[in-house]
Amino acid sequence: MSNPYAFTDHPHTPAVILAGGLATRMGGGDKGLLLVSGERLIDIVIARLAPQCQPLAINANGDPERFTEFGLPILADQIADYAGPLAGVLAGMDWAASLGADHVLTVAADTPFFPTDLALKLRQAGQETGLALAASPDAEGKIWQHPTFGIWPTALRDDLRAALNLGLRKIVLWTQKHGAGQAVFSNDPFDPFFNINSPEDVITAEKLATLI
Repeated sequence: MSNPYAFTDHPHTPAVILAGGLATRMGGGDKGLLLVSGERLIDIVIARLAPQCQPLAINANGDPERFTEFGLPILADQIADYAGPLAGVLAGMDWAASLGADHVLTVAADTPFFPTDLALKLRQAGQETGLALAASPDAEGKIWQHPTFGIWPTALRDDLRAALNLGLRKIVLWTQKHGAGQAVFSNDPFDPFFNINSPEDVITAEKLATLI
């Protein structure tokens, strides 16, 4: 019997930029539209992601008009009452499945320095179950997962939908159940999964940008 979660030889994996967060620590609004060194975060993310994956889409809730200039599909959550990033993952899985893709990759809209080999290493880490999350070490060497950066088999979308409808919100509880692999990335010269949660983080990001 063939593995329903296996990767095909398709040259590209669709990817979704998760921009549906509430940005409460930034005072609300869309973090992806913040400027870092004169560029919008989401423009930086698109430029970093496009060489790795195609086609791209944006997961965002509310009025989609604010993202139409990017020329990408805008995917709203289908789970009510803001169910967190897993709802965005599910929206991406449904979209990718509609394209005939067996997997979809996700990245966060507030993380401008994610690795340029993210897709390659996630696919490698997910060879057994088709599912993998990114991870990196902290200053003490402890490995931390970054659950919004993952590759997800579209064959699991109904399982995820059922879990969300039952109240599941924590990503790793679901990924552990399905044997997710882990792609560990270097933190040299800094953690590539640094994300922007506060106005102070924008200043830090501008300093980090000079190191790459």
